[in-house]
Amino acid sequence: MSYTLQQLSDLEEIRQLKSRYFRCIDTGNHAELATCFAEDVTVDYRGGGYRLQVSGRADMVEFIASAFHSDVVAMHHGHTPEITFVDADTAKGTWYLEDRFIDPARGEHTVGSSLYYDTYVRTAEGWRLKHSEYDRVYELVSPISEATELRAHMLASTGRKPHERVDTTRWLEWYDQGEQG
Repeated sequence: MSYTLQQLSDLEEIRQLKSRYFRCIDTGNHAELATCFAEDVTVDYRGGGYRLQVSGRADMVEFIASAFHSDVVAMHHGHTPEITFVDADTAKGTWYLEDRFIDPARGEHTVGSSLYYDTYVRTAEGWRLKHSEYDRVYELVSPISEATELRAHMLASTGRKPHERVDTTRWLEWYDQGEQG
């Protein structure tokens, strides 16, 4: 497959968009995170024991800011993007996610991977996520050893404090592993 110069430029902008999305989640940069989404973004993430469904940029930022907050540690890495163009202003992408989520209060460390399926649209401000969904490939939850020492924790200072968070249960459905559909 050959690409035009515009498509090559668009591919790089989309790759940077997704990288920015991951970085902003992990660093608590909610203002910049908002620039990753189309106003009418939709999200459907299906994890090991949950399903997240969100519609709209404001709600997506509220969810992420309240889920990845000052009391947890997060790491998201996106790998091996496969991006195709539907037309000049729409693209689809598949990404492999590798992530970690550490919740010291619950004493849990989650390691997993997912396959993201995204739709991107070109706006006057550049490429934005229009729709994003993922399915977990695996999710492993283990206890944190009492001997574990957390020596660096960026979200402790940049993430939302308890009084700033919103209740995320309106967007989440929790289920036992055996109930996953």
